Amino acid sequence: MMTNQSHLLPADDALRLTLHNEVHSRPTGEVLLPTIVHYVAVFSDGVTTEQACQHLQLLPGMSGLLPEQLSDQFIQITLKSGVLKWERHTEFTRYVIYQTVTAQEAFEAISQPETGLDVLPLGWLATIPGRTCVAARLVVLPDPLTDTQSTLKSARQWLGQNHIVASMIGVDGHSLAVSDFLIDESGFERFIVFAPLGSSATRIGRVVQRVLEIETYRMMALRGLPIAKALSPQLTSAEKQLADMTVLLEDKDTPDQKLLDELISLAARIEQATALNLYRFSATRAYDAIVNQRITELREKPVVGTQTIGEFMRRRLSPAIATVASTSDRLFSLAERVSRTSSMLRTRVDIATEVQNQAFLEKLTRGQSLQLRLQTTVEGLSIAAISYYVVSLLLYVAKSAQAAGLPVKPEVAAGLSIPFVILIVWRVVRRIHKSVRKDLS
Repeated sequence: MMTNQSHLLPADDALRLTLHNEVHSRPTGEVLLPTIVHYVAVFSDGVTTEQACQHLQLLPGMSGLLPEQLSDQFIQITLKSGVLKWERHTEFTRYVIYQTVTAQEAFEAISQPETGLDVLPLGWLATIPGRTCVAARLVVLPDPLTDTQSTLKSARQWLGQNHIVASMIGVDGHSLAVSDFLIDESGFERFIVFAPLGSSATRIGRVVQRVLEIETYRMMALRGLPIAKALSPQLTSAEKQLADMTVLLEDKDTPDQKLLDELISLAARIEQATALNLYRFSATRAYDAIVNQRITELREKPVVGTQTIGEFMRRRLSPAIATVASTSDRLFSLAERVSRTSSMLRTRVDIATEVQNQAFLEKLTRGQSLQLRLQTTVEGLSIAAISYYVVSLLLYVAKSAQAAGLPVKPEVAAGLSIPFVILIVWRVVRRIHKSVRKDLS
């Protein structure tokens, strides 16, 4: 598809074609009757595109494959008698080999894992880069489905009389999917899909894809379960520690610094656990949602005497998902409780600080009162001292006047001036103090 060049529209957004072609990037395979499907999904963390390309180059006629050709995370390779699809996802990569075979070869493939793998180089599957998450061998067989119980009886014989899960697929029950969801000695799970001759290849392809995706996303969803189980004792210990700390908050004799140190340590452990496991718990919910969606898309109908795939998954998978969800909720709840406890501790510290500040202010107020009293005393002494010096000056003036021949008695004049001098000095000092206080305010 070419970028829009028409004058009828604005220029294309840079991501328009990428986003538009996303729904066409991984088409559903067409499955004819009978067909053997070998499916392997591996965890691809640490596996580069170059490594995956080198492995795909080992296939016949693929020596010229370049890593750039894997940039869309999907490639379809035609083999001499089949098709291989390589798809890379966020956490895993899956390899699907479709091979149209004879009915006899299809029957043999149910119990013989090597049947149908002659299209691949010897040992090619074993050298896939990554760690196996899901390995399944799915056989599509023609069957008129006129007698479902007879078909199930044959399936039980092929699967070794194990407990089987079976579902009629589609609104009209056009096909039957059967599996025991067990890993056989070869390391593969086994699935059988029965469909009448003349069934649409794309319709059967959708059934095959959904069945394999259900098992893949089930396994991916369960990756959070071991983490949840391992985290549960740690959460229990942390919850008890937090409860004990909450009780100690009521004890005024417990040092605040000790509580603060313990609370910071607990908060750090919880934050670390959240950071390490948040993605896995979120991924578990996402994968579980995909499993439920794929089950819904099967439009199952029950088969007498067996569980449907949906019933089997809900019974086995739901408790595990509930455990993961519960652990995730406990983790977030514990983080919130630590936050509330921290707020309580801060409140306690603030109150203690306020009490200390109040006591300090009371001491400061008493000190200011004493200082005021002392200042008043000093002020009185300063008025007396200033008055004394002024009267002394007046005494010298009177003596000078007497010496000049004026009829003045110095002692009498000085004594009479004392009340007036004190009053004047007092008023001057008060005015100075008022002026200073006004400037300070």
